[in-house]
Amino acid sequence: MSISERKQKEKEALRLLILNGAKKLFVERGIEYTTIRNIADEINYSVGTVYVYFKDKNAIFHDLHSIGFQELGQYFNELFAIEDPMKRLKKMGSVYIKFALENSEMYDLMFNLRAPMDYLETQKNKLWSEGNETFGYVKKTVEQCMLNGHFKEHNSEALAFMIWSLVHGMCCLEIRQRTKGVKFSSPDTIMSEGYNEFLKILERL
Repeated sequence: MSISERKQKEKEALRLLILNGAKKLFVERGIEYTTIRNIADEINYSVGTVYVYFKDKNAIFHDLHSIGFQELGQYFNELFAIEDPMKRLKKMGSVYIKFALENSEMYDLMFNLRAPMDYLETQKNKLWSEGNETFGYVKKTVEQCMLNGHFKEHNSEALAFMIWSLVHGMCCLEIRQRTKGVKFSSPDTIMSEGYNEFLKILERL
């Protein structure tokens, strides 16, 4: 390994250390209460070192949000081993819900906080590539369902958006514990029951 290669490897290792330290803190303390100073203290480096790699907290959060989408995208990509697109679409929703509930702080960062979007607005290319790619998996699956005779007379993009929005809304209500404040007969299972009802509706389209 050359000197330049070793230095590049060391730089990447420190960048990942910063990201992992930031992720640990926002899970433990919440994103709002995590600062550059906190992150620097967590990894035992100076604040200046963190700023060498990241312009500000938004830039760190944008990279973390990208990592979250890479993980979710990998799960979605693996689902294309399921040949029946309707079965894949149903599984896609349950995988999405599982990811959101098991990674609630990361999910908030990916979808509900302004920080990653604020960072994008400072860049020349404002395209939200992570969201676009993930949505692409859903849209492609819906289009394949339509080729198999499902969803007749529907708009594939609008329908894919509706499906994403509905499942996303369920996840947000659960993560923010809004389902606990409503007098459901079975608050602990309303999420799964609600999704099952949605699947029944899909079957009729």
